[in-house]
Formats: sequence, structure tokens, C-alpha cells
Amino acid sequence: MPSVTDRYDPLDAQVLNDPYPVLAELRASEPVFWHQGMASWALTRYADCVRVLRDHDTFARDPRRTGGTVPEPSLSVQTLDPPQQSRIRSLFMAALRAQDLDGIEARARRLVRARLDALVGAGPFDMVSEIAVPLSVAVVADLLGVEPPPYTEFAAVSDAIMRSMDGGLDPSLVEPGRIARQRLSDLVDSWFTAAPRPGLLAQVRAAEPGVDALARLYVKNTARVMFQGGYSTMAAAVGNAVAVLLARPQALEEMRDPALLATGVDELVRFDGPVQGTTRVTVRSCRIGGVEIGPGQKVVPLFAAANRDPDAFHGADALVLDRSPNRHLGYGWSPHSCIGTTVAQAGLRALVTVLAEHPARLVAAGEGLRRRTATMRAFATLPALLLL
Repeated sequence: MPSVTDRYDPLDAQVLNDPYPVLAELRASEPVFWHQGMASWALTRYADCVRVLRDHDTFARDPRRTGGTVPEPSLSVQTLDPPQQSRIRSLFMAALRAQDLDGIEARARRLVRARLDALVGAGPFDMVSEIAVPLSVAVVADLLGVEPPPYTEFAAVSDAIMRSMDGGLDPSLVEPGRIARQRLSDLVDSWFTAAPRPGLLAQVRAAEPGVDALARLYVKNTARVMFQGGYSTMAAAVGNAVAVLLARPQALEEMRDPALLATGVDELVRFDGPVQGTTRVTVRSCRIGGVEIGPGQKVVPLFAAANRDPDAFHGADALVLDRSPNRHLGYGWSPHSCIGTTVAQAGLRALVTVLAEHPARLVAAGEGLRRRTATMRAFATLPALLLL
């Protein structure tokens, strides 16, 4: 009988479908374990994950701090650790706070409503391609103030980039991801040469004369990461949330109550979140959960496990729509969390609002198919039907 650590293969079909039972076993029996496939120490307890994410001195996001390298196209705000990242992150966060997020959410509601209206009576449809992809592309483009790229084309580019994040488990994914990343970089370059349009990118560009050439490189790459990461995270969150609501139609009915909408949307992300984990490199020797971890070794906080830790969340395996506080790790944590978390939540809130108010009832039309990706938990297809 293989041990529970041997049975944890993030790309195994059973784990992709439902990772939570094996993660619960690991959290109880071996909360800090060595994973050969990831060549990393994996962490399953909430407290251990948060410790690693908070302690930038001991656990580096930037591999150059331990002698590693970062290719130039990958240099972005997400590469840097505090305090080095502060200047670029502050630039983007200030521009984000200046945006009309209420207006973006209102336009997202109109988009969802129009697409649902068109799908009523049309038979089964794929929730991912018909709702999650166009909603996510449109919302992130609206935030940045750029023309949305063709949905299907961009979804393929994003998928290749997302899959390449699992290159340690499957090296064949690395080169397609590099090519896709270059295609997206070319698109971002065109945004910086075109006439500015109202949005976050215009404000960031206005600050460009005050930064040096290296900082401008980080700005462009961060814009690319924000577009692709915001899109892929939102699309995954939408698919996961809809799957949960299809299995629990009463929850959608309850979220007609505005008081439950905000906390309920946040709980959907905790319950089955998009981002499954992240990687840090240990700068110096330390102990986590009684395990000695040497300098230069990688650690992977498993957000999916942390978000179901009963020591951090009462009734962790239950969907509790009024859960508060809810300090989950569904979008990461603090300086390295997804920059577009706020707008991702606005897009998800817009979707749930329209689904709850729409006269047609959303029901499942078959089994969904999970993407074979470990870092991001997402659906490839999710068949549904709208019934009047």
C-alpha cells in the first residue's frame, strides 16, 4: 500500500477532481513532507503556509537571492521580494485604487446578463468558454484600459502559460509556455506604443518618465503578468464557483441577500480556490513542523490544503456563506498575492449577482472536466443548461 505522500500526485485525475481528502490525510499525518516530483518540501497547515509567505528574509520568491537566475521576460513585481518590489508594486496598486471598480463591476453584470439571455433555450453550453473566458478577458481589459484580445485565441495563450507553471512536474510544458509568454509580451508592447486609453495602464504609463530602463522593463512585464494572471485566476475562480453552486443550488438562492453576497463570494474562493500553491526558496536553514530545511531548498505552501485546515477555519469542509473573518489563501497572500484580486472579486460578484437574479435557472448538463494543471485549479469544460 503506497504511503499518502506517494499517492499525492497533483496531476493525477482523482486528485485533480477532488484533492481535499488526500490533502487532509497529509495535514493530519505528515504536514511537512518531501515531494519528489516537485523537488520541494510541501506544507499543508495554514499556520506553516502563512509563516513562509510572511517571512521574506528566510523564504525568497526571487531565486537570485540563492544563486539562481531569472530570464529577462520573467522579471516582474511578482519576482521581487520586499523591499525591492515596493516601488513597482506601489505604482500598480496606486493606479488600481484610482480605477472605477464599481463601473467595471456594473459593466461585467451587463455582459453576463447579455450572455445568459442569449443562452436561454439554446440547449447545453460550456460555462467555461461561454461565460468564464469572455467575462474574465473583458473585466481585466476593462481594468487596464486596453482592447480585449479575441477570447478563444487569448484563452489558448493563457492556457499554455498556465500549464508551463507545472514545468517541474512535466518539462515538456516549458517551451510552449515560453512561446506563449513571448506572444503575450508582444501584445503588451503594442499597448505601450498605442495612444493611451482611460484605465490602469494609462496611469502607470504616465509615471514611466520617472523610472529608469530596468524599472520600465519590470513595469511592462508586470502589466503582462497582471493581464494573464488576472484573467487565468478569474476564469478558474468562476469555473470553480459555478461548479460549487451547481452542486448547491440553495447557496445561490441565499446569495440573493446582499448581506451574504460579499462574504459568500469570498467563501466560494476559500472553499475551492483557483491558486493551489506557490514556491519559495529557503535562504538559510530553518525548521518547519519539526522538519529541518536547508538553504537553497524549495518549499511549496499548498493553499488548497491550508484553506481547509480546521485549525484555521471552523467547519473547514463546509461552505459557510457568512464566514467572517475569512483570511483564506485563495489568491495568495500579501505582497505576492494576485494584484488583480480586487477586480477578480468584482467579476465573480457580478456573475453570482446575475445568476441569482436571472429568471432562468442554471443546472448542470453533465460532468465537468478539470484542466490537467497543478498550480491553478480550473475547469477545461463545465456543461450547463439554463431552464425557465
